[in-house]
Amino acid sequence: MVDNVRGQKRVWLAVSLSIFTVAWGGNEFTPLLVFYRQQGNFSDLAVDLMLIYYAIGVAAGLLVAGPLSDRYGRRVVMLPAPLIAALGSAFIASGEETALLMSIGRALSGVAVGMAMTAGGAWIKELSTPYFEPGVGSSEGARRASMSLTAGFALGPAAAGILAQWLPLPGQLAYILHILLSLLLLPLLLTAPETRQSAHLKVRGSFWGDILVPSVWEKRFLFVVTPMGPWVFGAGFTAYAILPALLREQVTVPIAYSALIALVTLGTGFGVQQLGPRIMGEGRTRGPVLALVATVLGMAGATLIAMHPHPWWALVVCMFLGSSYGLCMFVGLAETQRIAPPADMAGLTGIFYCLTYFGMIFPAVLTRLSDYFTYPAMLGFGVAMAALCLIIVSFTSRRL
Repeated sequence: MVDNVRGQKRVWLAVSLSIFTVAWGGNEFTPLLVFYRQQGNFSDLAVDLMLIYYAIGVAAGLLVAGPLSDRYGRRVVMLPAPLIAALGSAFIASGEETALLMSIGRALSGVAVGMAMTAGGAWIKELSTPYFEPGVGSSEGARRASMSLTAGFALGPAAAGILAQWLPLPGQLAYILHILLSLLLLPLLLTAPETRQSAHLKVRGSFWGDILVPSVWEKRFLFVVTPMGPWVFGAGFTAYAILPALLREQVTVPIAYSALIALVTLGTGFGVQQLGPRIMGEGRTRGPVLALVATVLGMAGATLIAMHPHPWWALVVCMFLGSSYGLCMFVGLAETQRIAPPADMAGLTGIFYCLTYFGMIFPAVLTRLSDYFTYPAMLGFGVAMAALCLIIVSFTSRRL
């Protein structure tokens, strides 16, 4: 089958569309955070904890699916991901007033996203090589994978916010749409060729040995990629989870406004990722440094919004936070794929994505600490941490 598609372009697109639908389902919950808080069925902390259940699911999917796909192939791991994502949406839609069902649904959504990020991202990387597409750039796989995720992460919450704000069944309609979209696009995934062939899959050692992913100890991964990773969703969730909560009393349509913030943030990230290879250039310093400069500026802007809330200025800040998200995602993924040998491609990608999802705990941590510290103080601490990461990467990216 591989020989039949060799030299054809866009064989990666079927995988990209499946990643898109899984990411859609993973992030459509975000603008509905405002809706669930308005309903009053769950406390603010309980709602934020659902983000952590999702992150736990993502971590499980990342850490297991990556080594599995390196050992057994991309297709066998990626195929179930859209179905698991659809099942997660079904649990959430049916659990509007039941914390257990919501939590299970969020965890399943996270597992599916983890599978898509690792197996799907590695699959796109391997389909974006000269064997399948002559003349393709070395970082094109990272760009396509990150843009697939970002498009889903952006359009999922945008659609969910609009549907919940103005149409009936606000707690169900968005999830029903995601289920239909997942089932509609799933057959396309069967057309993508497997890239981990039998010659690759005769791997010595055990699956548990694969989990260790030896390339994680590469110095450039530890001291360049690791400081960037948490800011992918640290910046993203500062924009579309924290800022809408701070501004919900100042807008008349808070659910739709939350969706707009997500769209502006991730739309900016998507646009930045299109220019990713040009931004990185030929060297290995400019990309990481620019990613963290955007992070410092975005976090500083979020601190100012917390001090002086303003719905329209918040959208400008979200563009900086979206640039941080997009650059940290693309640059970190491109660096990871450059470091990883073929046998570790999905495994190391999974570890990188685990780092990115550390940022998802920010909303729950800030909510929990808000009884003791003000939001400007906590976000200001985030500025200091982003600046520290920038200083570290400015030195290490030149020397490693």
